Amino acid sequence: MDDLLRRMEQYANNLEALVGEKTEQLSQEKRRSEELLYQVLPRPVAQQLMAGELVQPEQFECVTVYFSDIVGFTALCAKSSPMEVVDFLNDLYSTFDRIIGSYDVYKVETIGDAYMVVSGLPERNGDTHAREIALLSLAILDAIHCFTIQHQPDYRLKVRIGIHSGPVCAGVVGQKMPHFCLFGDTVNTASRMESTGQRELGPTGFRVKMVQVIVAALRIHVSEATKGILDKFGTFRLELRGEVELKGKGFVTTYWLMGSTEPVAKPPSPVANAGDQDANPYPLIFMGN
Repeated sequence: MDDLLRRMEQYANNLEALVGEKTEQLSQEKRRSEELLYQVLPRPVAQQLMAGELVQPEQFECVTVYFSDIVGFTALCAKSSPMEVVDFLNDLYSTFDRIIGSYDVYKVETIGDAYMVVSGLPERNGDTHAREIALLSLAILDAIHCFTIQHQPDYRLKVRIGIHSGPVCAGVVGQKMPHFCLFGDTVNTASRMESTGQRELGPTGFRVKMVQVIVAALRIHVSEATKGILDKFGTFRLELRGEVELKGKGFVTTYWLMGSTEPVAKPPSPVANAGDQDANPYPLIFMGN
């Protein structure tokens, strides 16, 4: 009888240990699933979904939206293999993602070479949204300035950046693969600010000769609405660009964001560039009107 009791006690102890181990494994899987969901949805929205709540669309009175894309991306892809393009975009967007961790912003999506970020939602932050996006834009330009494409080390990476502030509606679209989306004229205008940003002027040889002369480099296209908010901080230097025609809006006054007296997040060195930080001798080149 004593032997039977000892074996039953040992069995119970083993079963308890097994249950504890399985419970810990389930907890780890739950944490991994939550972290994955937090990467594709804003944390408050993800928490609502996990709680079984219906996420209602919400109107935000004023946010700042950032758009950027790569100039000459199609031509670059034509000279690269699909795997080289994937590796390049992964290196670039990993760098961007590390930078946005220093700011109160949310990455909405990446589509090909387009990168979209917003500040001011899902948690409102007063007028700080314009400041956060402006500093983020400057930090990203700093990172681009020294970024090296591994399979095209002599290629000078060029991007266009546009930012605009205004009201948006935000909500979750889809059930199997829920996606947090922004809607409204503010999104369209921010996209137009990007697409009407710096233009390439003249033949390539002329641009190379003028690299040291052109002081209009590293500028960000800013709408008048965003400029009005940034002026409240008194730390940003903006330059009048003039009248620019935006599709569906006619001619509007826009500005270049030239810099800030506030420090920006130090661009982290991309993993792909480790040990080769001086490989790119060419600065990022932007050409204005």
